[in-house]
Amino acid sequence: MIAIPLARPLWEVADVIRQYGETFLNKHGGHLTAVQKQALRDLECCRTAALGGHVEECLDCGHQRIAYNSCRNRHCPKCQALTRARWLDQQAQHLLAVEYFHVVFTLPREVAGLALGNPQLLYDLLFQTASATLREVAANPRRLGAQVGALMVLHTWGQNLHHHPHVHAVVTGGGLSCNAQGIVDESPRWVACRKGFFLPVKVLSRLFRGKYLDGLRKLFDAKKLILTGKLKALAHPKALARWLNRLYRKEWVVYAKRPFGGPKQVLKYLARYTHRVAISNARLTDVSDGQVTFRYKDYADGNAPKLMTLSADEFLRRFTQHVLPKGFVKVRHYGLLANKQREVKLTLCRFQLHADGVAGVFASSVPEQTIVAEAQSPRCPNCGGTRIVMRELPSPNYGVMLVHRVDSG
Repeated sequence: MIAIPLARPLWEVADVIRQYGETFLNKHGGHLTAVQKQALRDLECCRTAALGGHVEECLDCGHQRIAYNSCRNRHCPKCQALTRARWLDQQAQHLLAVEYFHVVFTLPREVAGLALGNPQLLYDLLFQTASATLREVAANPRRLGAQVGALMVLHTWGQNLHHHPHVHAVVTGGGLSCNAQGIVDESPRWVACRKGFFLPVKVLSRLFRGKYLDGLRKLFDAKKLILTGKLKALAHPKALARWLNRLYRKEWVVYAKRPFGGPKQVLKYLARYTHRVAISNARLTDVSDGQVTFRYKDYADGNAPKLMTLSADEFLRRFTQHVLPKGFVKVRHYGLLANKQREVKLTLCRFQLHADGVAGVFASSVPEQTIVAEAQSPRCPNCGGTRIVMRELPSPNYGVMLVHRVDSG
């Protein structure tokens, strides 16, 4: 029986790279990092013969299919589903039977421009100041007087692929009683937020602004920042002072969305946000004549769905600026959810909430877990029978751009 490759979306980011990647690299390669170049190579070759693969056959009906290997690059639109499902399975065990809030911390446009040339430092600072802001305001006895738990994920893009760094924080609607420094009491009690209200957004926004700009000034003073183009002027103390003063006078965007109803809703949210890449293949509608057209939501027009067409060069330029530095951790845990003493603190929380075993109940109902199960026990798409690997397909020399695409995956 002839092996049948699997179906694929009509258009993929990989198609843009295969058709226009060489031209893009010739023009911009000198400005790209090694990690950005590697991401382009990985996405181009993902689930193609370039990475090798295997032939699977159904034990019941004899149906065969080719399954090519994934690149496993975290910026690849095709390689996130299974990773996300396994991660969600772990996170389900850490959820509490409480209200959760979604808080977003956004860098202003001026700082975002500086972050493009200093992603490691300024994205780290974004996590540090956002978490410190939540910790300080929540610990204040006039606000909540508790240590909360927060899971934060970095996104660097907007719907149109422009650079728009911001952190999404999923925060417990309450926490363990603590002192003003955020240290949990020796015999803590659970302190709940008012229903439907977390912490005052204006207070969060102004404290976040102050902490971030203070951290930014220290980086400038330590001469750790790379300044290029118009930003070179900031090397002069007076120019830097004027720039920082303008940012101090500006309102920074921190907002809290409607609270989640419980752990199940939190997991659904995390499934959408934690392992998302800059753009999914499903949003692409056309790749031809040197242009790329994709769907986006226009937030300035009531989230109206629209189409945007960019030159392939501009599309790849925008896409590569969202490739994170090597080893950068884009999902982090703080407070009650920090790795250190997490199990001890969550046990205390559950005891106080009289909710032992709640997380396990919700974990068993996570739909993404079916992805893990299916991957571990693959079924035949023709009859539902069990597939087995019949033979391996060796990988040719990997690393050459513009390989021939064979549909799979």
